[in-house]
Amino acid sequence: MSDTPKRQGNTTEHLLNTPHGSQPYTASAQWQTLYENDQPVAELFYVAYTGGDPNGDPDPAQRPITFVFNGGPGAASAYLHVGALGPRRVVFNPDGSLPRPPVQVTDNAESWLSFSDLVFIDPLGTGFSRAQANEKSDASDDNKSPGSAKGNDKPDGKPDEKSKKFWAVERDLNALGEFIQGYLSAHHRWLSPVFIAGESYGGFRVAKLARKLQQDYGVGLCGAILISPVMEFMLLGGNDYSLSGWATVIPSMAATAVYHGQVATDDNPAAHGAKAADFARKTLIPLLALGSTAAAADQQRVFGELAELIGLPAELVQRHRGRIDITVFARELLRHQQKILGLYDGSVTAIDPFPDRLLSEGTDPTLEGIDRMFTGAINSHLRSTLGVNTTLTYNLLSFEVFKAWEFLPEGEYRQGFAGSVDDLRVGMALNPYLQVYITHGIYDLVTPYFSSEHLKDLMNLNPELRHNLTLRHFQGGHMFYTWDESRRLWFEDMRRFYQRAT
Repeated sequence: MSDTPKRQGNTTEHLLNTPHGSQPYTASAQWQTLYENDQPVAELFYVAYTGGDPNGDPDPAQRPITFVFNGGPGAASAYLHVGALGPRRVVFNPDGSLPRPPVQVTDNAESWLSFSDLVFIDPLGTGFSRAQANEKSDASDDNKSPGSAKGNDKPDGKPDEKSKKFWAVERDLNALGEFIQGYLSAHHRWLSPVFIAGESYGGFRVAKLARKLQQDYGVGLCGAILISPVMEFMLLGGNDYSLSGWATVIPSMAATAVYHGQVATDDNPAAHGAKAADFARKTLIPLLALGSTAAAADQQRVFGELAELIGLPAELVQRHRGRIDITVFARELLRHQQKILGLYDGSVTAIDPFPDRLLSEGTDPTLEGIDRMFTGAINSHLRSTLGVNTTLTYNLLSFEVFKAWEFLPEGEYRQGFAGSVDDLRVGMALNPYLQVYITHGIYDLVTPYFSSEHLKDLMNLNPELRHNLTLRHFQGGHMFYTWDESRRLWFEDMRRFYQRAT
């Protein structure tokens, strides 16, 4: 088996200081090689944190181990890594809003390291993960200019074909499966309680891997954690012929409207969202399903109720026939204040730079706005704290990967939507001990929490498995863990979840 010299990572020792006490841990930032036909094809970058057993167990292999990744597709693991789970985190304002520069990083009192070892994986094309170098490529980074990727990035900055073959649903899942299998072997962790956690499209990965890891890679799972997941892409918006996507976002709109004081109610955002969910199930979907056969009086009544729930003018809701796109809601809720909402966190607002134009032409404050926070935090942490010495650019969020992603397998008709709930159901049936936890932020308009509630209602789980599925949602948006109180509540919830799952 031929190979080329691996990139050099680094291993360091640290101490995590929290109000609950101090915990020593080892951080290992490395590249792991992936193979095809015994030939190296890629190197996935990862950071592993291993800590001492809080119960004094002398065998560290008995500690749970959690493999973590984000989504996109095209996102590195930095969001969960330095946002919520790792021993160091980037500092936001208490309500999750952005502080003024420069970026600050601090010890994370809510790090999951207190109850699990953690392995953060950057899928190919993200972070420092790259396709394997060509035979004629220099095996070191020394002769590469800053920002170049060995054997992967062309001079124009666009990835080559070696990387693109990994940017498909099944190939991506197999890469993660191979990585996890290889890590367990290399570090003698096959007998450890294994968990997987993923955010957004990473939640889609988790649902798929709940089946694939057990069925194809022989990895038994204790727990699967889906964070702000998209599990069925048909629910990302709606059209004239698909109704559920219009309904599942209504509770998030309703909660957001209460947060901004645009609804006349004494309910808190979560309680108002629950009423909107009941309305969406029992009133809105049946009316939309009637189409043009619905009586005009019924349409006027239902659309009027919807307008009151989500804080928009009744005339606007009538004009859109109850089908309110998230971009319309984000533009119109606070139009009178010349403000727009973040799509990934509707509680976040920004000044509308073009308030007099017909369509919104500003950027999303919850997507572009946070890049500086996570880019600064992850680069400082990896290069300074963990001592990773590389000239590679850390790709936080690659739109090249996102645009090139193939959702449907080759050979199948390129129709329909990708989905993962069936795989999750199979994974839970294969292993009736598998605990599944799904969580969202209630102000997330892109992957709304009611989508997962709706899918749970349609899963038809066997009564023996229903208690294995937990759904809980928090104040905040797509990355609700940037809110201090939500992160603390989630941490305590996950501590109990791990105890139950092991």
